[in-house]
Order: sequence, then structure tokens, then C-alpha cells
Amino acid sequence: MYDFNLLVSYPRAMPKAAEYEIIRLLNALGDEKPIAKPTMARGIIGVKTKLDARIVIQELRALLSREPSAMRYALKWVPIDLWVDSDIESMREAVAKLQSRIKPGERWRMTVEKRRYTLYHTIDIINDLAQLIDKKVDLEKPDKILRVDIIGKYAGVSVLSPREIFSKKELLPTR
Repeated sequence: MYDFNLLVSYPRAMPKAAEYEIIRLLNALGDEKPIAKPTMARGIIGVKTKLDARIVIQELRALLSREPSAMRYALKWVPIDLWVDSDIESMREAVAKLQSRIKPGERWRMTVEKRRYTLYHTIDIINDLAQLIDKKVDLEKPDKILRVDIIGKYAGVSVLSPREIFSKKELLPTR
């Protein structure tokens, strides 16, 4: 079972450069011994940091607004709350544990990312897991995102605000 608290995507041809960059950035934020390892899914590095993953996202956003060239390879950072087996029952149990993080009155959506996984279709996973949350859905501007990142036998499940996911695309000028 994975114990990463962040998943970071990178250009597929650059795993080593991305690993070094992730470690350098986390060192700069105060973690002297972060672990960054490629997962079985090309383009995704699993990261274990002693830092709060959500605070890492805030601090990265601040760092990169001051110094955009500090990140070239680590493209998207996603905190993971809980790892479970990728069978539907285990994912249902994880959602049941985390669903209280979507507060009354908050609107939500689900995002499912599957890599190296063919057991269920994405729509079947969404239909099954969404039944557990009795809150209003908003696909455009949700307050919370129930995110399920499946990599082979394991699923990382998180409930995140949109600002708790960092993508380098945010830093690109809009046209």
C-alpha cells in the first residue's frame, strides 16, 4: 500500500529531473528528508513529506508567484488523504470516512483519475461513490472536490478545496 501524501505529475520523459526538483522544493519549504518515487503510472511521482500537504500547496503557490522559474518539471501537486485498495468496497469505505469534510451547504464534485486500472469504468465508480454523499453537486465551481486517484491496486482518496490542488498552469498568463 502506498503511504504518499502527495501525488505529483511530471513530463513523462523527465522523471529524474522531476524527482530532484520535488526534493529541492520540499527542502526549501522545511522538509529535510522528503521521499519522491515514481509510481507504476508513468508521469506520476508519489511523495511522502513530513509537512502538511495542504500547507505545501499554499507555500508552493506563494513561492512560485515570486519565482516562477523555481518549478519546471513538477507540473501538478495533489494531496492524498487516505490510501485504500482499488476495489469498489474499499473506495466506498474511504469515501464514507472522508465525506464529512464536505460541510452542509457546500457544493461538491468528484474527479476520478485512473492509471494502470481496468477493473471499473470511471462512470461506474462515480455513480457508486456519489451515492454516499447527500449534498448538492456543482461541476463548475464546487466548494470541495472528492478526488479518487487510482494507480493499479491502490486508490488515493481526498476531499479538497479547489485551491488545495496546485497546477503549474495557474502561473501561465491567460490570453
